[in-house]
Amino acid sequence: MATPIGNLADFSPRAQQALAEARAILCEDTRVTSRLLARHSISATLLALHDHNEESEAPRLVARLLAGENLALVSDAGTPLVSDPGFRLVRAAIAAGVTVSAIPGPNAAVMALTLSGLPPHPFLFHGFLPPKSAARAAEIGRIAGMEAAGLTATLIFYEAPHRVAEALTALAEGLGAGRPAAVARELTKRFEEVRRGSLAELAAHYAAHEARGEVVLCVGPAPPPAEPTGDALDSALRAAMGRMTLRDAAAHVAEATGLPRKRVYARALELAGDG
Repeated sequence: MATPIGNLADFSPRAQQALAEARAILCEDTRVTSRLLARHSISATLLALHDHNEESEAPRLVARLLAGENLALVSDAGTPLVSDPGFRLVRAAIAAGVTVSAIPGPNAAVMALTLSGLPPHPFLFHGFLPPKSAARAAEIGRIAGMEAAGLTATLIFYEAPHRVAEALTALAEGLGAGRPAAVARELTKRFEEVRRGSLAELAAHYAAHEARGEVVLCVGPAPPPAEPTGDALDSALRAAMGRMTLRDAAAHVAEATGLPRKRVYARALELAGDG
């Protein structure tokens, strides 16, 4: 179930009741969760479940679930599994036939998206980019390749505050300096801030002003490809018509250029008639 991402008041009564009734609560850091429970006067057994022990603990926990025990899963903040532990356990529980349910609540990625001013759907949540520059550039290149193949979505990343400037610079280099973007930080907290601008502008700002607190980066969708000129369209059609039927050539070029299929087909007919 989801827990607050900053403001402890964002903890639903239903979530509080579920934790109070659980036989045990699985959490990333027992110290973090114990503070949340103390604020709401909840007494419960806490068990650590994190990236380092989840795979080994999952069989034992599933056995307890099959025995009828009620176990609750939380992360330090926000919704479990979303860049947080829990996926291996949930998958194992589903495979064993255990009923899995969820209690919704705070999620930093979705909140940042709603505040960014960028197109809300479709969106692609990526989580954290690799911390090393070479691996990060390669991952951004992979995203750019997906966009070249037709992906059009607002991109959402989590980032550590001390890496915000270099991540924005890498995104500007890999996806385009002029891409609209937003940096959301300290969401739901007293100093909540959403700064909007191009990737280049935001990279320059955070190079001079180090970010503080939890950070979400949102990047607007890739711009549509430029419409080909008449000569470029004719060249593409002639090349395609040289190796496939007229109808297939028109469909292929229409998909590649994003132009209306009827328009491309009509031009293909004209070119065939001229020949």
